[in-house]
Amino acid sequence: MLTAYFDCFSGISGDMTLGALVDLGVPVEWLAENLAALPLDGFELTAEPVHKGGIRAVDIEVAVNDTTTARSYADIRRLIENSQLPERVRDLSCTIFRRIGEAEARVHGCALDQVHFHEVGGIDAIVDIVGTALGIEYLGIDRVACGPIPLGGGTAVCSHGELPVPAPATAEILKDVTVYGGGEGELTTPTGAAIIKTLATTFGPLPAMKIGKIGYGSGKRQTGGRPNLLRVLLGETAAQADCTHDRILVIEANVDDMSPEVSGYVMEALLADGARDVMFLPAFMKKNRPGTLLQVLCTFEDKDILINRILSETSSIGLRYYPAERCLLPREAVVVDSPWGKLAAKQVRRPGGKTELVPEYEACARVATENGIPIREVYDTLTKNMVAVRHEP
Repeated sequence: MLTAYFDCFSGISGDMTLGALVDLGVPVEWLAENLAALPLDGFELTAEPVHKGGIRAVDIEVAVNDTTTARSYADIRRLIENSQLPERVRDLSCTIFRRIGEAEARVHGCALDQVHFHEVGGIDAIVDIVGTALGIEYLGIDRVACGPIPLGGGTAVCSHGELPVPAPATAEILKDVTVYGGGEGELTTPTGAAIIKTLATTFGPLPAMKIGKIGYGSGKRQTGGRPNLLRVLLGETAAQADCTHDRILVIEANVDDMSPEVSGYVMEALLADGARDVMFLPAFMKKNRPGTLLQVLCTFEDKDILINRILSETSSIGLRYYPAERCLLPREAVVVDSPWGKLAAKQVRRPGGKTELVPEYEACARVATENGIPIREVYDTLTKNMVAVRHEP
């Protein structure tokens, strides 16, 4: 699996990303030729070698005639969707812009299609984002991983005036990503944040990989003693299962003085509040007391309501929470034929392409109750003879 690891030791921006991809082998002439599929006039794309901190890098310059046009998210989406760019490039570019648009909409309190980009709506930003999508396609990158992202510090001047670093949109985009501050000035721009949040499936240490190429993209700012560069390491990693990667929140509380009768109610209440899973694990607490570890899996959006439920309904007086990476195998809801009629199940695709059908518990429990038979018998019958007859709408 061809993996690109983004080492954002000096932050990330659109031109830094595009410069690193060019340094990895994407021809500038090929980029310019494909960018001509966009209905944009009056720009020239150039790449020049530069040296920063003794390291050779590529500096991308997008010379434009019109630097004043502010485009809405809807304008940019139509511009990309109506172009002759490859479908995957169009989809990736629109996803990056949508991420910026959703962040700006939250910051300004308006609808997505009403968001007007200023810096990000300029021709240079459009070229950086679409050019990045083209570069990922050209290099055939299968997976992107990224290290912790520095944001900078102080303030930065933009079209809305002097704002704190990170810019409000950057902070919105990088929710749930490992970041750190320090220094003066803006190290990570909204464009760079949206690019890496869209591309990367994991944020953490460099994965085990056989490095083949290394590309450096140069930023425009001077950052003191640290060279203002983005490093991208390109190499082979072990193939991963065909699964979806995302991040989930784990909430934990230690309980050693609560009636077990309360536990069932708490589990049902947490699931009703939006928890994805709730577990009670046996544990030995301080002073060798037998207790229970309450563990809840949830989305980041549901964190506060679930924390409030735990602290209200259990005897715990404190808890902890932390993000975790998650891998989900592809699955879809189906209906299967059975001796008891059509029943709900899910079809799961295992690594290697093998699929299996798993009956839904509620359907099996209903059959067992209605027919007065053991639920194990229902499971055994279904797993031996189950064939999907149609997908759930």
